[in-house]
Amino acid sequence: MAIDGLQEASDGALVVAIARYHEEALAEAYRRYGGAVYALARRLLVDQALAEEVVQEVFLRLWTRPDRYDPERGSLRSYLLAQSHGRAVDMLRSETSRKRREEREARETAEGGYDIEREVLDLAIGEHVKEVLDKLPVEERQAIELAYFGGLTYRQVAVRLDQPEGTVKSRIRTGLKRMRADLVDAGIGGVWSES
Repeated sequence: MAIDGLQEASDGALVVAIARYHEEALAEAYRRYGGAVYALARRLLVDQALAEEVVQEVFLRLWTRPDRYDPERGSLRSYLLAQSHGRAVDMLRSETSRKRREEREARETAEGGYDIEREVLDLAIGEHVKEVLDKLPVEERQAIELAYFGGLTYRQVAVRLDQPEGTVKSRIRTGLKRMRADLVDAGIGGVWSES
């Protein structure tokens, strides 16, 4: 089909030319119906960028799948408007779903704010505990570290340090009392118990 004749071509002839990869035919279809496709998408989506995306997708689909258009079922204009409507509705659903998800996540983050505050507090307390622990005599510090941070029983700590179990228990108890006193002085009273 000659380029000159595209402006007078029927919708069916135009789609046949598009199927033969005539870019001019796609340009003519866009010239004829692009405005209407955009207007519908813009009315449904409101957002200009999303409406432009719909127009691009509709005409890309026409380019890649021209066989989907059936001239016996209606005009090319109505086909493209139906495509625009369907794609815009899909986008609306997707955007609505995305906004709901973001709102839900924001709510969960806000509700979970206490957890973040608690985590920061725990980190600060952990730093104080480490400082207080570092001030203890080596024997007490080793016994506490193995029992509380190493997860060992008193007996296992005693074996590891090659000390009597009673001595290990006494060192742990004494060390915890010192730590508790230092933590109370630092304003972190009820954090460390003598279990």
